[in-house]
Amino acid sequence: MSTVSLGEPSTAPSSEAPFGRLLTAMVTPFRLDGAVDLDLAARLADHLVENGSDGLVLCGTTGESPTLTWQEQHDLFAAVKATVGGRASLLAGSGSNCTAEAVEATREAAALGADGALVVVPYYNKPPQDGLEAHFRAVAQAAPQLPLMLYNIPGRTGCSLAAETTARLLDQPNVVAFKAASGSTEEVSQLRALCGGRLAIYSGDDALTLPMLAVGAVGVVSVASHLVGPRIRTMLLAFLGGDMAAALAEHERLLPLCKALFCTTNPIPVKAALEISGWPVGAPRLPLLSADTSVRQRLSSILAALRPT
Repeated sequence: MSTVSLGEPSTAPSSEAPFGRLLTAMVTPFRLDGAVDLDLAARLADHLVENGSDGLVLCGTTGESPTLTWQEQHDLFAAVKATVGGRASLLAGSGSNCTAEAVEATREAAALGADGALVVVPYYNKPPQDGLEAHFRAVAQAAPQLPLMLYNIPGRTGCSLAAETTARLLDQPNVVAFKAASGSTEEVSQLRALCGGRLAIYSGDDALTLPMLAVGAVGVVSVASHLVGPRIRTMLLAFLGGDMAAALAEHERLLPLCKALFCTTNPIPVKAALEISGWPVGAPRLPLLSADTSVRQRLSSILAALRPT
């Protein structure tokens, strides 16, 4: 990606960044009884959009999709769409390690009016590359009008989608984006070498957003934006406007928070940070647990340091 130099750079959806530049992978709030809190989810979605998010990703890793029923996911999407639909891109997590289930979930996402679907690499069964290609091709063909973001997070899934496999999938017109969460900027470079500008690559790691932008990513699917959305937006706009010094300075200010939010399994820390910040989003569902005292103290200190003086 060449540096964009604009008088007033935009983070809105474009041909280069089809879902916008700053997407928040939204947590799923739970009530004390463990049920999904749809009212709070709607309020949180509104807050995120008002604070810089161009789009929201629902029912992804941060949204605890493994412990949500499909009906809960559909209800959550409907509640958020009723609140922020038309003001932000809405992507529904529709991945599964069962291809038939991913196909059905992606069709349902299209029927619910999603702007796109986040489709994770199948987990646990560790398919070979030809199996991954067949899986994503089946999903793409099931909802050909719905733009797809492929999601590679080998630390969670146990296998990685190769850049060569991704490039072959670009013959499916609705494969438009890729969430790179392997923890390596090299993945972005490999994808750029094989796919060029045909694939919009999003950082899937807040701490690597600026480095990934520098080698060709177009934006970020962020966790930290729950807490510092305007500051991440400032970093993105500085980069897009060619002010690398300002982008680097913001990156360095945000880095302690970005690292702390992944000091244990996501979304344990971000849910704790939201609670500290006045958002009672509830504990994660088992087998995840609430953050312990040391994590909460670390987050409290970092958040206090980031508040305007």
